[in-house]
Amino acid sequence: MVHQMMPTNSSPANNASRSNRSMGSVLWVGVAIVGSMWLAGCATRQVPLSPAAPVPKAIPAAVPVAETAPPVPLPAVLPLAPSITRGASRWVPAAWSELPGWSADSVGSAWGAWMASCQRAVAPWAGVCADARGLAAGSDADKRAWMQRRLQPYRVESLQGDALGLLTAYFEPVFEASRTRSADYPVPLYQPPAKLAKGQVWYSRKEIDTLPQAQAALQGRVIAYMADPLDAMALHIQGSGRMEVRQPDGSVRQSRLAYAANNGHPYQSVGTWLIEQGLSKDTSWPGIKAWAARNPNRVNELLWRNPRVVFFQEEALTSDDAGPRGAQGVPLTAGRSIAVDPNSIPYGTPVWISSSGAQTSMQKLVVAQDTGSAITGAVRADYFVGAGSGAGELAGRLKQPLQMWVLWPQ
Repeated sequence: MVHQMMPTNSSPANNASRSNRSMGSVLWVGVAIVGSMWLAGCATRQVPLSPAAPVPKAIPAAVPVAETAPPVPLPAVLPLAPSITRGASRWVPAAWSELPGWSADSVGSAWGAWMASCQRAVAPWAGVCADARGLAAGSDADKRAWMQRRLQPYRVESLQGDALGLLTAYFEPVFEASRTRSADYPVPLYQPPAKLAKGQVWYSRKEIDTLPQAQAALQGRVIAYMADPLDAMALHIQGSGRMEVRQPDGSVRQSRLAYAANNGHPYQSVGTWLIEQGLSKDTSWPGIKAWAARNPNRVNELLWRNPRVVFFQEEALTSDDAGPRGAQGVPLTAGRSIAVDPNSIPYGTPVWISSSGAQTSMQKLVVAQDTGSAITGAVRADYFVGAGSGAGELAGRLKQPLQMWVLWPQ
């Protein structure tokens, strides 16, 4: 589910720089991964020289000398693998003991999310994933011991050596919508226009709202109508979401809007615009909506500051617990899926994260399964917290320091 970043607190919101991908998303208002949905290969490593064997001390004459010299003992700490440079990040080998809280997390709770990624496994993961599937019914202790045998932790840092980054969160919003347009539901949500080419720069948000030729190109492409244009923009920012759709016969059915395409324009933060114009210091999503309520005549001006428009496809909900599909193409798991910059961390990679802040503290196993236009750089993750208003409230507040370790096949 490719998403942009929504403002997360009262500080100025950063402009997002990534493009919407494929992701499902009530407000989280809270990384483009390689163009492929397959795991990227590891950088070429240099084989380290073996440590020189220690020179044995002279043996006292009184001690009989064995006919065969004893083997040289292994060092107390085995040499670690070499560092790996990947995109804007450097992976520095680490010992398992360096992972904060490693022995305390229920790693089995992330196994389902990882096995979903393993359905799309490529080298070097195919063999590892095949073995991991056999541990589905194993205990946490069994899974943890197996990971320690088969995987090597690498601390993720920038090329400048900075290992401290940023954790934010996102969610899947749930909105009311209608199949028919009315005064209560005037805001359309569109499928991609019929002749839209991948990567094509199409009409901007303002042009879609005002130009007859843009509206003609979208004739018959409406999926549903929403009540609030700001909620519709939030859905565009999240990249996907759930709808409770009122049908023409009056019944209500829940479905999912999944990311399908975008109009090729860069995402621009409306919160940043409010700050730059001196119009508001509160750029949280509730703060933005409050400003819009006080200034109804300037709502379009606000909306048009973000020229990016997302087009959707409607999907049936097969399970209340099934999350939207992330950029890897597998359903996201609340609390165990993260969006990353795929140039730094390939999709499907297990990642250990450690983060403490005013909203929450976590030391846990997650899986890189998604990306977003604002999720760029080495130590950067967007944490999927689930669906609904409660998840949206947490996503809107979460913004805190982050450390990351990728767990890569030995």
